[in-house]
Amino acid sequence: MTGPEPSDARPDTEARLSAWVHGRVQGVGFRWWTRSRALELGLTGFASNRPDGRVHVVAQGPREACQRLLDLLQSGQTPGAVDNVVADWSDADAPMAGFTER
Repeated sequence: MTGPEPSDARPDTEARLSAWVHGRVQGVGFRWWTRSRALELGLTGFASNRPDGRVHVVAQGPREACQRLLDLLQSGQTPGAVDNVVADWSDADAPMAGFTER
């Protein structure tokens, strides 16, 4: 499930993806895997465990690269078991350095 996308959703537009990943995604290498994919795509941001068992992913960069990361999160090829991904799109925010696991 995804939320609204920015109105100027061109592939090269800088965007910010916030995704809440539900399922068995903690303690299985999911944040490390997400960080690796994000860095391969040239994205900045973070992946953090939430107290309720979700992982919150924030990625920023070209919209096309953010969409590719979202597709990977939903692919069924991640560590653990993803039940659902809720995504929200917005315009790119203040620059972030690297992609971290929190």
